[in-house]
Amino acid sequence: MNRHLFATIACVALIALAASCTSVSSRGASFGPVAVLGVYGQDVMELEGKLADAISCEIEGIMFISGRTAGKPVVVAWTGVGKVNAAMVATLLIEHFKPAKVVFTGIAGAVDPNLEPGDIVIAGRTAHHDMGSYWSEGIEPGGVKSRLTGDTNPTFFAADPDLLVAAEQATHKTTFDSIAHRNGRRPPRIVVGTVVTGDTFVASKKKCAELADKFDADAVDMEGAAVAQVCYQRSVAGLVIRSIADKADESAVVDKQKFYALAARNSAKLVAAILESLGP
Repeated sequence: MNRHLFATIACVALIALAASCTSVSSRGASFGPVAVLGVYGQDVMELEGKLADAISCEIEGIMFISGRTAGKPVVVAWTGVGKVNAAMVATLLIEHFKPAKVVFTGIAGAVDPNLEPGDIVIAGRTAHHDMGSYWSEGIEPGGVKSRLTGDTNPTFFAADPDLLVAAEQATHKTTFDSIAHRNGRRPPRIVVGTVVTGDTFVASKKKCAELADKFDADAVDMEGAAVAQVCYQRSVAGLVIRSIADKADESAVVDKQKFYALAARNSAKLVAAILESLGP
């Protein structure tokens, strides 16, 4: 049989199996695979390589890799940069694979000055820092109405409590790459905090001060809250994990290039440990 045809048949069968294992609506589903999304392929490459019985499935031009890790069904994909890309891929994922849980991983800039490249922020909550109303005094944060329910979304999307506990426990079982610091090498610092999201790359101390003041933010990215909002509106358990690649200041572009690989590896290691700690 032609390899491409075989892969297509396997993909269709996989989606059909996912659909048969859940109700017509994924809202409130408590079973299904665990999904892991990254921004770039490098964010999820290590996890993809560990999947047993991996099957590639292309949907609307987006490649999803399904398999098993630690005995559990897992679906992996990467979104690309920005909130629209992240929301699109998250929606395709939820529609076709009906995941019980979604973990979103990747890099971010530090808003908290105590965070350094390589450190990790487990998002206890996420928010859009560019959503709300702009007045002469600055932005007034606020959520928009859900198209599904008509209810107004919260400004902050809380992490799923079970995933949050699993992540905190996994930090104690994970060996991370050490970070070259001015006082020598050290393991990454891991905190539970607030990640804020906007469709701009932040490289400004002034903007960081605003994000800290308005949102009590610890880190800033360009995708996390979009995935969190899709999960919230579809009642799917979600968690955002961001590894610091820069300090979101005027040296951010250079620092991101320098520390991206380290930050991505540490974030991926934590995600792998979370998957191993989750129940069947």
